[in-house]
Amino acid sequence: MNRTVARVRTPIESAFAQAGNIFALFLDVIRKTFQRPFQLREFIEQSWFIASVSILPSALVAIPFGAVVALQTGSLIKQLGAESFTGATSVLATVQQAAPVVTALIIAGAAGSAVAADLGSRTIREEIDAMEVLGVDPVQRLVVPRVLGMMLVALLLNGLVSVVGIAGGYFFNVLLQGGTPGAYLASFSALAQLPDLWIGEIKALVFGLIAGVIAAYKGLHPKGGPKGVGDAVNQSVVITFLVLFFVNLVLTLVYLQVVPAKGA
Repeated sequence: MNRTVARVRTPIESAFAQAGNIFALFLDVIRKTFQRPFQLREFIEQSWFIASVSILPSALVAIPFGAVVALQTGSLIKQLGAESFTGATSVLATVQQAAPVVTALIIAGAAGSAVAADLGSRTIREEIDAMEVLGVDPVQRLVVPRVLGMMLVALLLNGLVSVVGIAGGYFFNVLLQGGTPGAYLASFSALAQLPDLWIGEIKALVFGLIAGVIAAYKGLHPKGGPKGVGDAVNQSVVITFLVLFFVNLVLTLVYLQVVPAKGA
């Protein structure tokens, strides 16, 4: 009985300890963002690297996402007899949900895994320990530029995914479902409002911060040599996905309670 309790309790304690360590790293990143000197060159290089591995996959994934949203909402709206609102519903679904979710998947899967692998390889080569011996803070020197770069790229990717998703939805709705271009575009002003865009950008910014912190933590704490780096990369992606979907739910609930729907 005691062994069974220990087997159940040990993973739970480890999960809570890891969550606490990630939160502590999150606080360190916020605090050391304002320390000088700011690593501007590292920030620019990491932002460019993260963008280079994220832009093309984001654009390619946004097209089928926008198509699925447009086809599904168009079919449902047609059953309800409100075809004139097809454009507004598909755009709202894309801007509020689809674009931030696609951004989260790409940032966590492509950029987050790259950051975790980079920091993990530095850790097993004892570069991080050497920096600490020399009095260089690895969080301020390496982690902060990468987290800020992921936040910036996530913010920009969300806009890209929104534009590509809306264009794809427009294309599939007009050509495949027989919708009219004028009704699709005119319905924007009926239901859509500026806060819908803001919540998408806020989600992307938060997702980039979370993905960056988790990837950096896993990269700084690999176990078992090179194999541990691979395990750390996989764990960072899985943990980031779980956290991002939960945070997306919370942000959506808060937004729907705080911001009234247009015309309500």
